Amino acid sequence: MIRPPHEIPTPGPAADAAARMQAALPRLETARLILRAPRLEDFEIYARIGASDRGRHLVADNTDRAALWLDFTQMVATWLLRGHGVWTVEARTDGAVLGFVLIGFEPGDHEPELGYLFRETAEGRGYAQEAATAARDHALTALALPGLVSTIDPDNARSIRLATRLGAARDCAAEAAHGNSIRVYRHPTPEART
Repeated sequence: MIRPPHEIPTPGPAADAAARMQAALPRLETARLILRAPRLEDFEIYARIGASDRGRHLVADNTDRAALWLDFTQMVATWLLRGHGVWTVEARTDGAVLGFVLIGFEPGDHEPELGYLFRETAEGRGYAQEAATAARDHALTALALPGLVSTIDPDNARSIRLATRLGAARDCAAEAAHGNSIRVYRHPTPEART
């Protein structure tokens, strides 16, 4: 596939400016993972995951590459607007991009949300849980966010299982505020985990 112009980095001073902004974002490291600032070339992997069955809950038509681009760029822009956003998750061993984890706040959200999207090849190894734990802990400690939820489509059993493994509990009152169309899982604050 030939990438459209908006997916290709602009060389020179513009690329240097982008690299400086990326370097200013928090980089989180776990035993096996690096959560780093997203780069333009990461969109190709995001689009592949988004267009698969794993991404069917991202946008109305997950086969629409332009809609996936808009979703990706909005999550990246959240860094500038809110001080949190999407991280690209890569393996420490070889730098392979495994997926994405984010602290987002999009239209329809009532509070910051922990989200995650991983490649099928990364499944079953605990990477999503490891990355989501690091992002959650950063949000609730370093950023001092008062709370964090994961809003999940009721059909997304994989995400519901991960939210519960992270210690999140279903919040029916928050679901009612969303019109009961989604499941809301509230992540425990650091005080509640001790």
